Order: sequence, then C-alpha cells, then structure tokens
Amino acid sequence: MSDSTITDKVHSKFVYNRRLEVLCRHFAEMIPANARVLDVGCGDGNLDRMLMDKRPDITISGIDVFVRPTSYIDVVTFDGHTIPYDENTFDVVMFVDVLHHTDDANALLKEADRVANDCVIIKDHSRDGILAGQTLRFMDDVGNAKHGVRLPYNYWSNAEWKTAFDKLNLKSNERRTKLSLYPVPADWVFGRGLHFIDCLTVRGKV
Repeated sequence: MSDSTITDKVHSKFVYNRRLEVLCRHFAEMIPANARVLDVGCGDGNLDRMLMDKRPDITISGIDVFVRPTSYIDVVTFDGHTIPYDENTFDVVMFVDVLHHTDDANALLKEADRVANDCVIIKDHSRDGILAGQTLRFMDDVGNAKHGVRLPYNYWSNAEWKTAFDKLNLKSNERRTKLSLYPVPADWVFGRGLHFIDCLTVRGKV
C-alpha cells in the first residue's frame, strides 16, 4: 500500500467524518430559525444533508463550479464569481472552507452580501501564528489535492478578514475559534487557532 493511500485512509477515518460531525453541530447552533440557506462551494452536499436532518426547519440549496456525479442535495453550477440568484434570495449564505480557494475572496463576499437577507456564515482559516501558512498548505494538500480542487493557498490573517468584513459592513454576530475539528493531540498542531466560524449580519440589519 502506497504512502498516499495510507494517508487517505487515515484522513477519511480520523479527520473527514469527524470534521463533518463537528461542523454540523456548530452550524446547527448558529443558523437562524426557518432559514433559507445557500451553500456556496457545497461539494457533494453531505454536510448540508446532515444539517437539514438535524435542523428540519431550514432548507439548503447548493452551488459549485463542479457538480459531482452524486450529490446529497440539488446543486446548481456557477462560474465561481457571480452567485446566480437575485438580491436577498436567501436568508443565509454559507462558505465552508471555500474562500481561501479563490483568487478574489472579496468579490465572492460582496456577492454573498448581495444575495443574503440576514447573515453570511463563514468557516475558513486564519494565517496567524508560527508556521501557520505551511500547516494550512499541508492540510489543503492532504484534504483536497486528490479531488482536483484548485489550491491557490489564499489564506488571510485575522486583520485581513476584519478589513474585508468592514468594507462590506458585515458585522460579526458570533465568532468561534475553538472548533475541536481534530482529536487530541492532532488538534494541538492542526487546530490551534487556525480555524474559525464567523456569523456576520449583512448591512447591519440585525
């Protein structure tokens, strides 16, 4: 068995499934009641299906630049730049480890601000701390390279995130940085403040 095969098996068993469960719990606690949610870059929609099972009051639609042959929800293709919906179509727009895969995260944030009527929820990385960039690159390579996911490694620091949010008048309603995505002791290396979830109200509506 090759080293890459062993790494994939370990990642699937100890990282991928746990990540889905942990993120599902966080999002289920943060998404407003009865919300219409758009998941931008939803992949196969597995997380979205888990969320709707846990929160039957919400509905989630997905868009992605690549629609996979098998998906857990209906997914619409988009060009990676313009969200193909009218202003205020959804209550919530959600990005789950998507923005650091883009060349222009600001443009997609602006689109989310246009389409969301209530809030934008972001799960992403903060490039702060010792060897943060190198650690994030390693995680991206292990988790995404085999799927052909584009990897520009466009990680922002906390200061850069704040600047982007301020420009769009996105107001942080709740920010979580202790997500416990990995079991100890792996979380000491791959967690340690490199991840966050932020729920941001749009245009100061709430």
